[in-house]
Amino acid sequence: MLKHRGFPGRLPGTDYQFTLRRANPRGVTALTERPRFRDRKPADRRADAGFVRALWEAFGTHPFERGNLDAGRLSWLFGREVLPAEEPFDVASYEALLVLDLGVAMAAFPEAFDPEDDR
Repeated sequence: MLKHRGFPGRLPGTDYQFTLRRANPRGVTALTERPRFRDRKPADRRADAGFVRALWEAFGTHPFERGNLDAGRLSWLFGREVLPAEEPFDVASYEALLVLDLGVAMAAFPEAFDPEDDR
């Protein structure tokens, strides 16, 4: 499992996890599309925006390996802001390639992007 060095382990000041310390010995947790409803807690929305910001800062719009990124946090974005970057895509692989869909991410989480930033 690739460890993304320099990627934040969690949302600062919270227990919202962004990365894993080690591979799951019982198997890889599969990515699933989780529906997001309008009545989500503000803290959950901030965690999603913080994770999108961290993805943007670390990878931009380039494909990246899932590696030690948290499956639960990715699943809140999977299928919308984070898309498979390869076909066929294995939802239960640490080596799976993903990509940030910038247009969708900016529309969903405008607070995560600095207007001065032109990556």
